[in-house]
Amino acid sequence: MAHPAQADRPGRVRSVRPVGTRTVLAELSGLQDVLALQAALLEAPLPGQQDVLAAAETVMVRAESPAAARRIGRILLELDLTAPAPQDGGLVVIDTVYDGDDLAEVGKLTGLGVEGVIAAHCGQTWTVAFAGFAPGFGYMVGENQSLEVPRRSSPRTAVPAGSVALAGNYSAVYPRRSPGGWQLIGRTGARMWDLRRPEPALASPGHRVRFRAVRDIVQMPPEPAAAPGGEQPAAQASSGLRVLSPGIQSLIEDLGRQGHSALGVSAAGALDRASLRRANRLVGNSPSAAAIETVSGGLKVQAVGDQVLAVAGAPSDLSVLTPSDADSGEAEQRRTVPVAAPFALLDGEILTIGVPEAGFRSYLAVRGGVASEPVLGSRSTDTMSGIGPPPLAAGQLLPVGAETESGVVGSPEVQPDYPRGLTVLDIVPGPRADWFDQAALDSLCGQDWTVKPESNRVGMRLQGTPLQRSRAGELPSEGTVAGAIQMPPEGLPVLFLADHPITGGYPVIGVVVDHQLDLAAQVPIGGRIRFRISPEYKTVAMS
Repeated sequence: MAHPAQADRPGRVRSVRPVGTRTVLAELSGLQDVLALQAALLEAPLPGQQDVLAAAETVMVRAESPAAARRIGRILLELDLTAPAPQDGGLVVIDTVYDGDDLAEVGKLTGLGVEGVIAAHCGQTWTVAFAGFAPGFGYMVGENQSLEVPRRSSPRTAVPAGSVALAGNYSAVYPRRSPGGWQLIGRTGARMWDLRRPEPALASPGHRVRFRAVRDIVQMPPEPAAAPGGEQPAAQASSGLRVLSPGIQSLIEDLGRQGHSALGVSAAGALDRASLRRANRLVGNSPSAAAIETVSGGLKVQAVGDQVLAVAGAPSDLSVLTPSDADSGEAEQRRTVPVAAPFALLDGEILTIGVPEAGFRSYLAVRGGVASEPVLGSRSTDTMSGIGPPPLAAGQLLPVGAETESGVVGSPEVQPDYPRGLTVLDIVPGPRADWFDQAALDSLCGQDWTVKPESNRVGMRLQGTPLQRSRAGELPSEGTVAGAIQMPPEGLPVLFLADHPITGGYPVIGVVVDHQLDLAAQVPIGGRIRFRISPEYKTVAMS
């Protein structure tokens, strides 16, 4: 899909690269062209366009289908770009304590020393060019390039909230604790993202920012604790599910929140979308109704009022306990119920989901859906951004909603046959496969990768023989998608899942085809993955 003939024409898209099967990445000559293309696509969306994300030198466009993505790619190459009207969102002052873990290293890399870095950072006005990575994370461009530094060779698994950081020509503040590979030079107590504000982002595109050095920071008061999972007061919640044990991790998920990339918000939602839809279909819900996603078994819930449930996803033993009734003399009773079939859980009965025989994630749907409070149009938990209900906790009551679509429940269905050893995933090479030689691509697809314990809903960290880049240097931050295989300098892949950062600065060697992301979600910790070039690749790569 790339079209190098456009490369030297200002005001035009230089080339278009496929990102998996449903997304394209338009490359431009600079930030002004990026902002012009973003403005044009937001003002007049192309047929099949679902989402647009601007970054340093690229604009990523997600489409509703592979055919729409190819059509959008061809249109992008023919667009004439007009500079957008300048934005001025006002001035934001951010008090900063300069004591970051990488401050001394940045001093060495820039030759400025610690005091010189602080002076350079505070001594210029920064402008938020675009948002990305996470909600409230603004990529700020300075007035000079004195603080240009590379990212870390290996990203941290957890960067503290409020960390002030540098990477390339940009500065930013991490709005919450999250993974990250930027160089940390300080910290602030400013709340960069707050959904209670009319404009949740403290500094959004167009804002100017000044950093002010201080000896200590005033910590912002913690946000008011919402009832877990959107729980309603007991007086209102007369029917639902009581969580007795959440297992390792249980979350409320639906099909996610689409179209908010410009705010730095990823789609999130169920990792195994087919299983969520199946569980909802079985109890008569709409496909997007909120349900419970749980990993590795251990979830135990009790019915408050009679409920209709279904479990889909990883095949597990489902045990129902009817507690004894001392007054009537009835003894405790146990029964089992099948996976992928609707069943009744009567008032007071307890359902326990066992350890999966294969796969990793199970989805528990209740007729009517879980009635948590929507955030940006979705009830999904986004573990990276902190948007949506927190993980389920023992003792909380999940009220039942009214998201039914049918007056009857569905017939039992056949479950997918999840791999019990090796899982093969088809990929489309690129968009940055040209950062690697053929030997590296052969190695990516020629070995088994093991899922490391550090993996989560943000991404699967893989262990194997490291790959070597054929190109040195830094890649400007650009949009990315679920299924992207990002390659940090250490050479060990990270396979992005639903809660991934929406932009990244490490090259993506390939992207898992969209319809196999459900399969990837069922690979357990310690499971093995092998990548294979997709037969769809030639179709996707056509001009």
